[in-house]
Amino acid sequence: MFSADTRRQVLPRLFFGVLSFLALTLFAWPLAVATGVADHRAALTLSVVAIPVFAVLLSFSAESSLQSVNTVALVGVLAGTAALARVLSSGFGGFELVFVVVILAGRALGPRQGFVVGALAIALSSLVFGGFGPWSAYQMIALGWVGLGAGLIPLSWGRTTSGGTRLEVAVLALYGAISSYLFGLLMNLWFWPLAVGPDMSLSMDSDASWGENLASFLLYSLATSTLTWDTVRAVTTVVTLLLVGGPALRALRRVYSRHSLDRKVLSLRVVEHEGVR
Repeated sequence: MFSADTRRQVLPRLFFGVLSFLALTLFAWPLAVATGVADHRAALTLSVVAIPVFAVLLSFSAESSLQSVNTVALVGVLAGTAALARVLSSGFGGFELVFVVVILAGRALGPRQGFVVGALAIALSSLVFGGFGPWSAYQMIALGWVGLGAGLIPLSWGRTTSGGTRLEVAVLALYGAISSYLFGLLMNLWFWPLAVGPDMSLSMDSDASWGENLASFLLYSLATSTLTWDTVRAVTTVVTLLLVGGPALRALRRVYSRHSLDRKVLSLRVVEHEGVR
């Protein structure tokens, strides 16, 4: 049997992992249709209706890791910064500085905090844009996963001090390039059948094999975003992380270490005496 402390640590992570896996299946509904597992209309309806629910559940599940008011404030500031970066860099054909902020947040604060920063960045910037739509919940989860992945990179990879070393920043830059392309693939996957439509060479074909549909999707993604938007995003993310990643990590870790001290103080649960109030 697990101890109470172990359950408090393991169960939320397990719950978050299960939710993430189920959300990934909603992104991949076209491939489920291609294998004959689900009907086209039913799978699309389920995905569009359920994905906002999973975005909310994942966000609330990740927020359980925010254990102090100061940590909540820091995550809120980073989410606002990421949203501002997205707003200011929008309209430049893939030039998106929001990835830099989310990756640094996930690396410095941890995986679930990184998820919250990414998800909130999309929500806040969409409010500014007035651009909430069926795609917004997909973007929230996908960018949240970018922050999550940055936090899951082993701390031993390139980190030898409390700050960010050149090797650590190089690892983050490589991750930034990979996550830029994976983000594009995920966002293309759920929308692919709707964007192409039926009876075209790159359309999803329910009568074709799974491999043929996967090849059609990859060609569609390559032609529409991988060589253009995703590549620009990857290059700008890599260059920006190499330029500012080290100082930014050192600053974030200094601030977050102070918040960790606050969490220890708050954990004492000191109660004021009735006569002091």
